Amino acid sequence: MECVFGMVGKEFALVVADSSAVHSILVHKSNEDKIMLLDSHKLMGASGEPGDRAQFTEYVQKNVALYHFRNGIPLTTAAAANFTRGELATALRKEAEKKEKGQNEMEPNPYSVNIVLAGYDKGIGPSLYYIDYIATLHKVDKAAFGYGSYFSLAMMDRHYRKDMSVEEAIELVDKCIIEIRSRLVVAPPNFVIKIVDKDGAREYAWRESVKDALSVA
Repeated sequence: MECVFGMVGKEFALVVADSSAVHSILVHKSNEDKIMLLDSHKLMGASGEPGDRAQFTEYVQKNVALYHFRNGIPLTTAAAANFTRGELATALRKEAEKKEKGQNEMEPNPYSVNIVLAGYDKGIGPSLYYIDYIATLHKVDKAAFGYGSYFSLAMMDRHYRKDMSVEEAIELVDKCIIEIRSRLVVAPPNFVIKIVDKDGAREYAWRESVKDALSVA
């Protein structure tokens, strides 16, 4: 029951993700951070198959860093989003070519990962991008993936404003989390909130109803 969502406010953007690592009917941990810092001013929240999520987000992060190293300037948020979309599309095309040629089905498949990418660019401001597993890319004010998206999108449609302050946005995030926890039969208990603005990308808060067993022990 993964859930990741985000929104753009006044001079900032934020991304929220559940922190449950599950397989079948088992919860392995409840403090898994699914929001990666791509660089000092970019956040990538991801949901999907655990292996694809971990490997693809790290792949994007390292390529963003490589571009900065080679060129001396960072990618803009839009450029990072288009690079991400391009890599997902390339993986899809390789799968189609593989099926046409009747190649081994054990070869790598497209990435099963959905992404909410947020960033802040000097002179442009905050932005948010919706990127799904079939390489759909949209610049949006709010986005969500997972079963929780039905409820978080509904809450954001009702209460979201483009000029929201950080405090107002966090209040809306809390409403979304409460709705997800109360509506889903198997709801993720813990969420992490990260924010990006002119001062950079950083962890803002956790919303926890269950402590990870390993951290308590």
